[in-house]
Amino acid sequence: MKIKIFIIILFSVVGISYGQNSNWYSDARQAVTQSNKVKKPLLVFFTGSDWCGWCKKLQKEVFNTTEFKKWATNNVVLLELDFPRDNKQHQNIIEQNQQLQQVFKVEGYPTVWFVTATVKDGKTSFSGLGRSGYVAGGTKQWLLTANEILKNK
Repeated sequence: MKIKIFIIILFSVVGISYGQNSNWYSDARQAVTQSNKVKKPLLVFFTGSDWCGWCKKLQKEVFNTTEFKKWATNNVVLLELDFPRDNKQHQNIIEQNQQLQQVFKVEGYPTVWFVTATVKDGKTSFSGLGRSGYVAGGTKQWLLTANEILKNK
């Protein structure tokens, strides 16, 4: 009985800590705050989650893998900026995503920017390290590209 309880607690703690480390933020302010707190760049994923085939493919082949989640926990803070057609979003998120789409001059999906952010006098400025999108070859190939970009930080 004690072993059973220990295993349940262990998996709960591991699940919670793993989930917190690989969470995607949807609020840019929260992501920037976390990025600066842990001193890691942001990975900003511009997606059309409910209609973009290449976005879904990138999610399936890379972002949903254990290898990516482990890499992300060690290297970046994740920010997803979604532009769905059918899924409802809060108006604040819609406006935030549209503003950031203009800032980063995103014209196609998926687009992934690696950036650092500084906040001064309540204003956030971003410094681009590089960008990517869908990369054929799965997680391993995508991470090679990402690591090459992150060398610039």
